[in-house]
Amino acid sequence: MTDTPSGASSAAPSGPRDPASRLNTGSHDLPVSPELSRFMAGDWAASSLPGSARVAARAVTPARRARLSARFPGERLIVRAGGLTVRSNDCDHRFRPHSAYAWLTGLTGEDQVGHVLVMEPSGPHAHEAVLYLRPRSPRTGGNEEFYRDRRYGEFWVGRRADLAEAERLTGIRCAHLDSLGSPGGRDAACDTELAVALSELRLVKDAWEVEQLQRAVDHTTAGFEDVVRELPRALAHPRGERWIEGVFGLRARAEGNGTGYETIAASGAHACVLHWIRNDGRLDRDELLLLDAGVETDTLYTADITRTLPLSGRFSSVQRQVYEVVLAAQEAGMAALRPGASFRDFHRAGMRVIAEGLAQWGVLKHAEGDLHRRYTLCSSGHMLGLDVHDCARARADTYLDGVLEEGQVLTVEPGLYLQPDDETLPPELRGIGVRIEDDLVVTSDGARLMSGALPRTVAGIEEWMGRLLDAAH
Repeated sequence: MTDTPSGASSAAPSGPRDPASRLNTGSHDLPVSPELSRFMAGDWAASSLPGSARVAARAVTPARRARLSARFPGERLIVRAGGLTVRSNDCDHRFRPHSAYAWLTGLTGEDQVGHVLVMEPSGPHAHEAVLYLRPRSPRTGGNEEFYRDRRYGEFWVGRRADLAEAERLTGIRCAHLDSLGSPGGRDAACDTELAVALSELRLVKDAWEVEQLQRAVDHTTAGFEDVVRELPRALAHPRGERWIEGVFGLRARAEGNGTGYETIAASGAHACVLHWIRNDGRLDRDELLLLDAGVETDTLYTADITRTLPLSGRFSSVQRQVYEVVLAAQEAGMAALRPGASFRDFHRAGMRVIAEGLAQWGVLKHAEGDLHRRYTLCSSGHMLGLDVHDCARARADTYLDGVLEEGQVLTVEPGLYLQPDDETLPPELRGIGVRIEDDLVVTSDGARLMSGALPRTVAGIEEWMGRLLDAAH
């Protein structure tokens, strides 16, 4: 991170400094002399974006905006990309535009900070989309933003499109963000209604979205293979979970925008913590590794896959016992997916298998009721798309209590989390956590497994791991 220490003074010109200028440019910036300001103002070559450049989703975003328009005739609609959030002092978290904004505009980059899509009523049943953005700063006319502004300056964070370029990229009329003023015009209830609509409109994916999700799944598959190849090094490291996280993160950044969520690399009893993201543990060859990870594409669609792997390459008898119950639960859940089925059907199907397995082990007296939740706790899947838990603002009657439709993409992910201190369990089962998660798209007669390239059976996993480890040697 380039910075100038506050004590640096050898390059500073003599004479008084403008306090306002110092506040505007950051406490660690060097002052800019009039001579430097004049020197920076000229002799820059033209560097336009290629005239053929278009956002990847440009062909499909007009239909999306039309669907939103139909839901709110005559109303002004405001969808924001979002703003920066400070991570530490003057360093911001990496920016990702809001999913609804990306879905409507096709714009997915870090340069979208602060931008706003406004859909202005243009008739009884139509809207005109106007994109208000902060265009590329001119390098003439005394404008110094391009080299002095740490948050938005081109020399600090990279190039933005100018207004004409943004219009070519998106097919949307663009205007300067400063001309928007205060959008106003909506109360909290209206904002909630808009958020709900934007979630519900994304429940069914178009063909282009399914392609993006398949790409995310394929990159994620490659990331899991990378992890297996690196297991010998991870096992030797005192923070093997972090090694695993880093290996997968490399694939995610190399192939896409990054990870779609914080990677869960949970070994041993850490696998019993549903959202274990500390990833600071050592790996033990006698234990399992639960890896829950997904690559997010440059278009911001994410996969969400979990595999539970024996770190020795072979399941022990008790590990196999737990794993095969979870696998049977997943198979039952996936078999319940079809258009017209209740969204909750696949969860119920999987939990019947889990409860029966626990009863057969003698952990539960019977399979009826909900006592099995002590050992599994959460739901068995969710919608998937631009967000890992996609469409979460949708109303219950259209999502959780609704029915499945062709084109919906979701996960099926039953698990058993047998806590290390749970005295209702026999000692040999304590501290074992298993989750198996796959991504599926609902089809006309069932569902297609998108993540089938990764093995799920005990024999399939052992063969796959052995092959990759042998090749790595």
